[in-house]
Amino acid sequence: MENVRLIGISGGSGSGKTTIIKRIADRVSEFVFIPQDNYYKSALHISNANITDFNFDHPDAFDTELLVEHLKKLKAGKPIQMPTYDFVRHRRSKETIRAEPQQVVLVEGIMIFLESKIREMMDLKIYVDTPDDIRFIRRLERDVNERGRTMQSVIKQYLKVVRPGHYMFIEPTKKYADIIIPEGGYNTSALRVLTSFIKDIIG
Repeated sequence: MENVRLIGISGGSGSGKTTIIKRIADRVSEFVFIPQDNYYKSALHISNANITDFNFDHPDAFDTELLVEHLKKLKAGKPIQMPTYDFVRHRRSKETIRAEPQQVVLVEGIMIFLESKIREMMDLKIYVDTPDDIRFIRRLERDVNERGRTMQSVIKQYLKVVRPGHYMFIEPTKKYADIIIPEGGYNTSALRVLTSFIKDIIG
């Protein structure tokens, strides 16, 4: 497969990155989706009680080397075995997902623009810019409803590591973006442009 295009979608936790992917999937089916969250390192000693003992909002929390390797393979038209992650038990699962190469690769994650090796592979870099209060509310609802967290542990983690990590590592990468989308998947005008771009690549 030639001319594989890699599109990166970044932004803070709860900014609406996943919503953008879902909106694209409603309109375009021929792409492979690679979430950076799948490449978290295992944190076997972590529970709700000591959630801040492992900083999930630091670059070292990710297996970036493996992500780079997998993106290179997809760019070269080769399949990968993508890891999966158990966010309730905070560890990488035994199961993997076989991701077949497609003309378009969508990579989504909070820190995908930090690593120059990843940025250099990208044909389009998108940053989703959403106000802090909206992002926090979305994260709180997700972690309580989907990941078995308590409200107190989510708030503690947000204040201790998530918010500082956002301003130290994520917000500064906005400068690398080719396009900045306010309000994520609810920005219909931006989604139309992005969807049109992807359809042009697929032909």
